[in-house]
Amino acid sequence: MAGDSFIAVALLLTDLLFFVAAAETPEVPMPPWYVVLPLDIAMVAPLVFRRKATLWSAYLLLLIGIPHSALELGAASAFAMMISIYSVLVYVGRKQGLLYLLATVVVSGLQLWIDTPEDVWILAIIALFSTALCWTLGEFAGARRAYHEEVEARLHLLETERDQATRIAVGEERGRIARELHDVVAHAVSVMVVQADGASYAVDGNPEMAKRALQTISETGRGALAELRRLLDVLRSDGDDEPRVPQPDASALTDLADRIRQAGVPVTLAIGPEALAGLPAGVSLGVYRIVQESLTNTLKHAGQGAQAEVVVRREADVIDVKVTDDGAGRAKQLVPAATKVAAHTAPPRKLTVPGGNGLIGMRERANVFGGTLEVGPAPGGGWQVHARLPVRLAT
Repeated sequence: MAGDSFIAVALLLTDLLFFVAAAETPEVPMPPWYVVLPLDIAMVAPLVFRRKATLWSAYLLLLIGIPHSALELGAASAFAMMISIYSVLVYVGRKQGLLYLLATVVVSGLQLWIDTPEDVWILAIIALFSTALCWTLGEFAGARRAYHEEVEARLHLLETERDQATRIAVGEERGRIARELHDVVAHAVSVMVVQADGASYAVDGNPEMAKRALQTISETGRGALAELRRLLDVLRSDGDDEPRVPQPDASALTDLADRIRQAGVPVTLAIGPEALAGLPAGVSLGVYRIVQESLTNTLKHAGQGAQAEVVVRREADVIDVKVTDDGAGRAKQLVPAATKVAAHTAPPRKLTVPGGNGLIGMRERANVFGGTLEVGPAPGGGWQVHARLPVRLAT
């Protein structure tokens, strides 16, 4: 409003100077000062608010300009009309600008028709060119203003998209870290708990077995601590100069099965020929983690005397992983005897059940590579985890 106030004061001083000069010339009749001064102030006052209340200011100037120009009090009315045409076009729009321009032309034409001066055509041409100039400036300023608003909107949209992408990336990274921590901690702690329970039962009757269980607890704990340190070092480090310890992959399934056997669950491992050949690192890690979580769940939930079977096969561009356990023989037959024949022709649909963090982690690993995961009771009793991971998509 500072610039508009300056324009209003400048026009007011110009009209007042015109009034003082005309008052000293007896040949030019002028109204008394108590009429001229309020009318001059009212003529320029709405200009101060031309940006905030553009239409109100413009039409108020048009009304006040009628007596101001009729009394020939100065040029403030003409300049105010030109400024109002520019302001309405820039700050309101072309449609309102055309309406205001039409109203201005009608009012000015009526004034010229009622009080026809000698140089009416010169005044009309000057008004026409002044109006055209103000309209052209308004079009240019309006286009520039619209361009800046569009640029600001696009910048705001880009900032919003960047923030959204950052939040998505942070969420994905947090999920990946949570999966890694769960896979490291849950498996090791489950093995340690089972071994500790076995050691507590065997400490009196079979000290040698209790000693082996404690040794397994010690080795498992050290391995888990080593993996946790490696993961934390990766999170703390900002550079790529420090050496990295490779994560386990599908080739370590034999060692994993041995650890589960030592924990007390007999595991049968069947890996098809060339099943792991040329397997991408991400898919290989996913296979290992899915088998690890499945066997850990068997260790925790299947009960004493349970057995597990792991089958890994390669089918063209898909690696098929199936982990089953018998649930210590406690799970009942899920397919009734009367429907066995129908079951052979139309096998029952696998149950996909919600689970804890482990099942969520397995589903996320399968989804990352565009694969599928089925988790639920096996048809003949026990529990089954069946994952299929595309190899070609992962590469």
